[in-house]
Amino acid sequence: MNYRTVVMYMEIGCFVVCVSGWILVCSTMPTEIWTWSEVDSIVLTTSNYFSNLWKDCISDSTGVSDCKGIPSMLALNWDIHMCRALIIICIILSFFGSVLVLVGMKCTKIGGSELANARVTFAGGMNYLIGGLCAMVAFSYYGNKIRAEFQDPNFRAQKFEIGVGVFIGWAGSTLLVVGGLISSIIAGREGCHSSSKRHLVYQSPDAYTAVPRRKSLVSSARTDISESRKSRASSGSRDSSISGVTSSTKTSVTNAQV
Repeated sequence: MNYRTVVMYMEIGCFVVCVSGWILVCSTMPTEIWTWSEVDSIVLTTSNYFSNLWKDCISDSTGVSDCKGIPSMLALNWDIHMCRALIIICIILSFFGSVLVLVGMKCTKIGGSELANARVTFAGGMNYLIGGLCAMVAFSYYGNKIRAEFQDPNFRAQKFEIGVGVFIGWAGSTLLVVGGLISSIIAGREGCHSSSKRHLVYQSPDAYTAVPRRKSLVSSARTDISESRKSRASSGSRDSSISGVTSSTKTSVTNAQV
């Protein structure tokens, strides 16, 4: 099993994990039990109060429940608006992350080159990661608010406990963060590493031309040999001319003596 196959299987696993987390976060929107409280009455019936970011509900032991939407949007506290916005941002980012990862995965072969697919997958993983962090902040803040009000002895209003919707949101946001982080690391290493190598080749082409080739070595050796031969020939001609001069001078001297 080569490296590309391992990366492909890891991308598929991260995609499945992130889509599962996205579905869990989306399922918390219609879930009514984000907070719940049980109140016992004098008679045999009990009342259950539960609510989420959008409405408040009440039910009794007979199974009859009644829900009422929040009447005024502007009358809500800022923390409810913040949680709503963060969860909606998470859902939108996760949707676009799913599209990008589906296009950039190696098994789909929808994108272009390997470098382009890696960059598209990296963008999708970052969408998953940012969306998961947004959802984690929203659910953690909402759960911590319920806990603080429940443990506050000076809080006189009705106290609630953390409902199943918050726990589902924690699970979904955790899957988004883990899957998005792993997908971003895998795709980022491939995309950034390839781009850095390409940048290095473009910026320093002299490093490759500075290395002498085999033909240049052979040609330089031939030129050295030819130059040495020329120097030897010139030195031989000089020696012969000098010997001729000396012989002529010797002949002239002997003639003069005679």
